[in-house]
Formats: sequence, C-alpha cells, structure tokens
Amino acid sequence: MFVSVFDVFKISVGPSSSHTMGPMLAAAYFLDRLRDTDARPGTRLKITLYGSLAYTGAGHGTLDAILAGCLGFAPRDYDKQAAETAISDLRTRKAIAPGNGWRIALDPETDLELDRKTRLEAHPNGMRFALLGPDGETLVEETYFSVGGGFVSTAAEMAQREGPATATDDVPYPFANAAEMLRMGAESSLTIAEMKHANECARLDGQEFSGRLLNIWEVMNRCIDRGLEAQGELPGGLHVKRRARALFTNLTSPTGRNDVPLHSAIDWLSAYAMAVNEENAAGGQVVTAPTNGAAGVIPAVIRYYIDHVPGASPGKIPDMLLTAAAIGGLIKYNASISGAEVGCQGEVGSASAMAAAALCAALGGTNAQIENAAEIALEHHLGMTCDPIRGLVQVPCIERNGMGAVKAVAAASLAMQGDGTHIVPLDACIETMRQTGKDMDERYKETSLGGLSVAVPDC
Repeated sequence: MFVSVFDVFKISVGPSSSHTMGPMLAAAYFLDRLRDTDARPGTRLKITLYGSLAYTGAGHGTLDAILAGCLGFAPRDYDKQAAETAISDLRTRKAIAPGNGWRIALDPETDLELDRKTRLEAHPNGMRFALLGPDGETLVEETYFSVGGGFVSTAAEMAQREGPATATDDVPYPFANAAEMLRMGAESSLTIAEMKHANECARLDGQEFSGRLLNIWEVMNRCIDRGLEAQGELPGGLHVKRRARALFTNLTSPTGRNDVPLHSAIDWLSAYAMAVNEENAAGGQVVTAPTNGAAGVIPAVIRYYIDHVPGASPGKIPDMLLTAAAIGGLIKYNASISGAEVGCQGEVGSASAMAAAALCAALGGTNAQIENAAEIALEHHLGMTCDPIRGLVQVPCIERNGMGAVKAVAAASLAMQGDGTHIVPLDACIETMRQTGKDMDERYKETSLGGLSVAVPDC
C-alpha cells in the first residue's frame, strides 16, 4: 500500500476538502471526460448532490466550488476573486464552454439539485454529473464520491475499494498497516521517515521531491502567518470573530517577563491551529492535513516545535511531514479520514495522531514510540462527532483544531516517557475508529442534523 505524502498533503482552498476541493475536482474530471467526445448542440449539464453534500453543501461552499470546477478553476492555484467574477457571469450567461466546440447549458438556479432523500450506499458524499440531450436523454453520466482530504473516486473505483489495504511491489517498504511498518523498520534499521522517503523517491526524483515537500511546509507556515494577522468576522452568517490574532498579541505582549505560566504552551498551539482554520473558514489557501477541516493541527505542532522546543531544528521538518504522512496513509486506507463517513474522529483525530507521530519523531523517538504516540492521540478522539453549526467549518471546528494540536503534543510527550510498549496497537485503534464510524448515527456525520448543530439552533 502506497499513499504519497503529496496525496496526504495537498494545496487546497477552504473551507472543506471533501465539500469544496473534492466537488471542484469532480466537476473538472467530468468536463475532461466530455472533451474526449464529440460536441453536440442543445446539451445541458445536470448536477445532483446527495447525502452530506446535499445537507451541508451550501454552508461548505460546495455549489460555488462545483461551478468553479466547471469553469476551469482548480484548488492548487485557485484565484477566489477571478472565480467569483466567472461564477457571477455564469449566472447571467447560463452556459459553459469547456472547449472542443462545446457550449453546454448550465443554469446554477435549476441545474444544481440537492437530493436529501436519496442516500448512495458507497459513501455519504456522492454527486452525479449528467450531460443531457435536447430531449432530456442522458448522453454521458458519471457518479463521483468525495471521500475526504480532496480524494475523489468514481462509482467503479469505490466498488474496487472494498476490502483491506494490500501491499504493493513498486516501493521498497510497502507497509499496509502499522505492524508491517514496525517490522520493516526493525528489519531495515530505518526510521519511519527514512522508509517513507525511500518509497517516495522510488517514484519521484529525490531533488524534485525535496523541493515539493518543503513547499508544502512553506504554504502551511504562510497560512499560519496570514491567520495571525487577519481580523474581523468570518463569512457565513454565524458572526464568528477571528481570535487567533488576539491570542497571538496576548502571548507576545509579556515578552521578557519571567512569570509566563507553563500552560501558555497550550495557548501557542491554539493560536497557530486556529489561525489556519480561520483562514480555511474564510476560503483561503490551506494544505489538507489530512483534510481542510483538520488543516490546523499538524502546522501548529510543527510551528510549536520550531519556535518553542529547545534545541529544535528546522532540518527535522521533512522527517516530521514524512512521518505524519505515513500514519495518515495507514488511517485513510484502513479506515477513513472523512467526517461524512466516520465523524470528526477521522479528521481531527487522524490529524492529531499524525502530528503526535511527527513530533515524537522530531524529538528522537523510536519507531515504537512514534507508533505509540499516534495511537494515544487517535484513541482519545474515538467517537468524536462531526456536527458543524449551519454546515460551516467554524463552530466547533476551529477550536477543535486547537485541542487536537494540544492532544498531539501531550501524546508525543507521554510516548517519549515510555519505551514504546503499550496495550492497544495503532492498528487496533484504527480499526476501532472505522467500526465506531460505521456504527455512528448519520445525524452526527457532517449532516448538521444532530449534536451541536441542533443544540444551538438560534446561532
């Protein structure tokens, strides 16, 4: 089993990797498919959203994301102002021109349907694209599923997804679970980061890989800085005020004093994490880590390590990202990173486990200690629901990233105090998360039909 670090960490646009980035990519994939067919006059594009996408698509920006994808915009280099202008023009023009002679009718008011009654079995985040002929007949259609972290699969690909993750032969260390990862590490005398690096460089030139990996951190770090500077209310109607700047200002004002409380470390982690997720909520550029909704945890922990841990070295950042990606890949392919599929345990829980492993690696932890750190962090997010108020990735999502970062540091510290021996293996914890998500009521899986989203209905 191989999941590239660049699959786990993808440059994205807020507020949601599964509800914004995924649908934008799905629209682009369908339009690419049409370019391989002959243009026909009098056609219309009909798009239907199901499940969680239908329930919370408006709050997550799904509708505009799909329209942007139909207009040729992509998450990696997304220009928000240009996209908004193009979408506004589409609402007047009511047609798209994807190339190859096509002119396809698309009225955002009538051709985007939210189907809250039909549930597609493969995944809660389903969407159907259909090209209709002059008489309403279906000419081309495809069903896509946004499965978390910006990953998109067709219905056929989802059918092949069933079953446990299996090894692949085209990388030197093809671990499909944590037990195999530890065994291969022991046999090779390599760290998790070293094995992950070898796997990546089996597919990508080493110099190119290093440059792309450092760029991921640079995007993360710039996002923190933007979030620490920004002020005002977040969009969406909840009137949520940005708090990261005030936190940062309060933390830096007592510089030079000797009475700063030890628990200020918690505030630093919260400031960094919330800065990222406030940017995400505002539709800014973030990195999936492993999702947009959990994008603040890993950058916060890395920034905390660099800025606040004595003896920290920026040279450890690549190893931190590689270690985190190794853990994230195991979780994705043996369980899920999708809040619509398993609740927030799959988003912030996964991010916290990845961040704990990353910090433990930077602190010199053994492979066993790293696996233990990831397990501790994930274990203490089990059962966490995904219940965003009004479908916005704001409450409780922004604060939840701060708490995920705090738990990650606590888990890494606790693991470093031991020798890696523990009762619950990471594999067992991942499987428990998968089963818990399967058993969880749909109301608590990114539908905004239960939990906090209905406990405060007047927000």
